[in-house]
Amino acid sequence: MRIEAGVPGLLADCTGGRARFSLEADTLREAIDLLFAEYPLLKRHVYDEAGRVRKHVLLCYNKQNVDWLDTLDVPLRPGDNLYVMQLVSGG
Repeated sequence: MRIEAGVPGLLADCTGGRARFSLEADTLREAIDLLFAEYPLLKRHVYDEAGRVRKHVLLCYNKQNVDWLDTLDVPLRPGDNLYVMQLVSGG
């Protein structure tokens, strides 16, 4: 299944200058693995040294944080999206 994926503009240098692109996968797990296989520099910005998603980053599947899902073995459907989002803080 082909799905749309995206990253914030600040991380587009990790994806060949593209903020939006397509991925071809059958499950969410496969799409995430493919995303980081194709863009290994992006993986360093998303995951910390222990392999956890960094606190200031959200990995979202259809507007839902993947950390809230029971499994990543979700079959993908037309119209699904996978996005990396960066949280901003300050005052």
